[in-house]
Amino acid sequence: MNPAKLIDHTLLKPNATQAQIEHLCDEARTYGFASVCVNPYWVKRAHQQLAGSEVKVCTVIGFPLGATPANVKAFEAQNAVKDGADELDMVLNIGALKSGDEKTVLADIRAVRQACVGKILKVIIETCELTDEEKVKACQLAAQAGADFVKTSTGFAGGGATVADVALMRKSVPSAMQVKASGGVRTRADFDAMIAAGATRIGTSSGVKIIEGK
Repeated sequence: MNPAKLIDHTLLKPNATQAQIEHLCDEARTYGFASVCVNPYWVKRAHQQLAGSEVKVCTVIGFPLGATPANVKAFEAQNAVKDGADELDMVLNIGALKSGDEKTVLADIRAVRQACVGKILKVIIETCELTDEEKVKACQLAAQAGADFVKTSTGFAGGGATVADVALMRKSVPSAMQVKASGGVRTRADFDAMIAAGATRIGTSSGVKIIEGK
């Protein structure tokens, strides 16, 4: 498979401008990336910019902390879909997970799942904040709630994807579920290592460099 088809071309910086978002979309068209991943404010613009292409629009929900109430995340997801989002990467309730409140974590993911029926839902578990036992539990809850992917990281918590975490996540979800590695994937060697560990999607702001081998 063309490696570009496994990349979510990402720009989530809070100071991203419209010109930068439009450039991101132009690069995604040129290289054939799976999607552009942008903050919710930019979904409508990206959807317009990418009309007629195969590139999907991905956005983030409850980002980057995951500490937003479930009904707010659900509203954010509904609004993103209305604006043209095809894929949604939500941050799970990390504090609830670490408190052992599995019921809240499950309800949180389900609320977003119900708000974006028919769209791809990825659950960011923020691996750098979790023990291995918590990572496994987060993956199991995401699967139980009907998510399509589990994702390693927001990239905003001081830690990113590791080969060990991707391999653990791959083993912790059903075969039909997928794993996205995100955070710190900057080179073709990084990309190849994550794919070998079991990732089927890579979130990175270095997609062009990875594809060009720079």
